[in-house]
Amino acid sequence: MAAGGAGTSLLLMAGITVTVGLCRRLTRRRLRAHPRLCTFLLEMFSTFQVCACTNELCLLGNVEPKPHAALTFTYGFTVLHGLTLTGSTCNPCGTLQPMWGGGTSVKMGGLKIAAQFVAAVLARVFMNFIWSLGMAEPHFEALSQGCSNPMQTTETQAFCIELLFSVVFQLTILRVESVNPKYKVHLIALLITMLVYAGGNLTGAIFNPALAFSLHAHCFYDKFLSYSLVYWIAPSLGTILVAFIWDEILPRIS
Repeated sequence: MAAGGAGTSLLLMAGITVTVGLCRRLTRRRLRAHPRLCTFLLEMFSTFQVCACTNELCLLGNVEPKPHAALTFTYGFTVLHGLTLTGSTCNPCGTLQPMWGGGTSVKMGGLKIAAQFVAAVLARVFMNFIWSLGMAEPHFEALSQGCSNPMQTTETQAFCIELLFSVVFQLTILRVESVNPKYKVHLIALLITMLVYAGGNLTGAIFNPALAFSLHAHCFYDKFLSYSLVYWIAPSLGTILVAFIWDEILPRIS
């Protein structure tokens, strides 16, 4: 991708971030008296930002120098999401973990997960519209591309990778809960960048069911069973495993 194309993508993602920030602020101000609707919209806007920006970020994978530029963008935008989307998980697995531990009711957790998947679909539709405008050369290729086949290994190995990455990620989230937020966001961003570097060429290293659906909607349509097992079931099982170990096993041996 040329420098101009990368600049267009960065400006687009910055615009999405600013717009979502304004929507979140307006939602908090106007819907305080409607907590459920407020929660739904805040989670939806936040997940929309993550999904839309990541859809665009995937187009920067070929920016030179490879893979340093792409990893830098991944780290930078993960930090940006962490700083601007406080209070939102943007990941069904992140919502599932407190549901399992009793910290979130099933009804509220289900509401957030629904918001996340609605946002995933809206983000994909929105990005398809943006790409159809042809603001940058890679947008034409992205629009015409079907399933990008993110699984570059066997289904069994892909399942294990996404499960393992989900376990590592959720364990880290629990471990850094008490860390100063200024440092925590960088620790999480560094971990995500490392996981993307380690497994991005094999599965995409997504470990987020809503994001996976937004990024690879065509693949879910073509091979629903395979992709749902790898990108939905595996990270969810990893999250449940972490929650079980954290809540049931560690307290007994500590």
